[in-house]
Amino acid sequence: MRLTTHTDYALRVLIYAAVEPESLCTIERISGAYGISRNHLMKVVQRLSDYGFLETVRGRGGGLKLAMPASKICVGDVVRKMEDDLAQAECFRQDQNSCVITSACGLKHALSKALDAYLDTLDQFTLADVTRKRKALSTLLDFKTVA
Repeated sequence: MRLTTHTDYALRVLIYAAVEPESLCTIERISGAYGISRNHLMKVVQRLSDYGFLETVRGRGGGLKLAMPASKICVGDVVRKMEDDLAQAECFRQDQNSCVITSACGLKHALSKALDAYLDTLDQFTLADVTRKRKALSTLLDFKTVA
């Protein structure tokens, strides 16, 4: 399974916000730290906010922060919500499936089990789990201070 860039960036934004959960961070700082498009991050942040992972504060001195503790954000949940299409092959799409062997082929079952295992594994990790090395992350992301 391969994550889309959108989901990859979403996880990076959440990791960034989890490194200093007490502080507001900005799209500008996140963009600079990762060297990725500010415009793309704006779309990602909007979706993360819509799904309740981030809280945004508008206006001067505004920014974003986690909407809940990192220990409550499941990596599997983030992937499920940010990925628009987890269908791994045409046969997963009932309304757009023109594969002539679908009714006799066992590949859909195998791929489905693989996807379930993938998501089950991601469900075992929270944002807190993947940000345990906060000091190292803060250095790599060029934070000034981390508790």
